[in-house]
Amino acid sequence: MRAIPLTVAALAAALVLTGCDSGGGGSKSHGSGCELDTVGLQVGPASAAPAAGDTGEVTVSLTNQSAKCTLDGFPSVTLIAGGTSAKMSSQQGAKAQKLTLAKGESATFTISYVRGKDGDSAALQAKSMKIGLPGSTDTRTYPWTYGPVAGKGGATTPNASVSAFTQAGD
Repeated sequence: MRAIPLTVAALAAALVLTGCDSGGGGSKSHGSGCELDTVGLQVGPASAAPAAGDTGEVTVSLTNQSAKCTLDGFPSVTLIAGGTSAKMSSQQGAKAQKLTLAKGESATFTISYVRGKDGDSAALQAKSMKIGLPGSTDTRTYPWTYGPVAGKGGATTPNASVSAFTQAGD
């Protein structure tokens, strides 16, 4: 008779401990990873590239609006032009740092790009971009108003990259 209550108690303890695992395989990690539905995102200000061949930068800021969360990796940015999409790579030599944001704290990252020529088939005529956070499959779409993006050998490989997250504010 005593074996049943002990077995149930052991099983319940194992389930509770499993629920504490923050390394989960899904896009949500039990409240530890920052999610788009709990952060505010702001695109801009930008230093737009004025002409083909010039480099531009767009700052993206996020502010945690919920419980403490962690950014661990690079942001995901994909440019969209009609039926074509092209994911940006991380900046060469950049190293992601793990940032923990308390409620109200902010982080930023920068999109760097080389402007392409209008109408050039080797440039991506981007009209929007999708932004995602590390460890999540959710994205938000924003307009791309900075002109065409030069390609590295073609429009589907944009000459554009994202920086690592950096802590913003004090």
